[in-house]
Amino acid sequence: MPTSKSTGKRGGGMNTEEKCTNVAHGSAPVLEQLAAMTLDTLDNSGLDESTYHLVRLAALVASDAAPVSYLVNMGPAAEAGVTLEQTQGVLVAIAPIVGSARIASAAGNLLRSYRIATAVAETMDEEM
Repeated sequence: MPTSKSTGKRGGGMNTEEKCTNVAHGSAPVLEQLAAMTLDTLDNSGLDESTYHLVRLAALVASDAAPVSYLVNMGPAAEAGVTLEQTQGVLVAIAPIVGSARIASAAGNLLRSYRIATAVAETMDEEM
């Protein structure tokens, strides 16, 4: 497994919060690659913007995605007008298919992503 040359530890000596902050700020090469992969998917899907984001939420839940995945997907969803009620509706609709464990995991990951976003916003406010 690759390690950092400077510290001999995975992640280049950054703690989890610093790594998440870098991803949230868009300064991570992986995030840039993910953005490039999804550039035209909305147009190519043929879905309206809200439906597109709700389908992506369902896919995140089904794949038991990490909090950062929710962070990078639900921000644009909120900007597109997806509401909390719609988000909850997706969780209710897919619960019988994905199971209660995935729904509980998704709820926790959504909460964690919200906390990360809030922390990043507060940090950015302090820097201004």
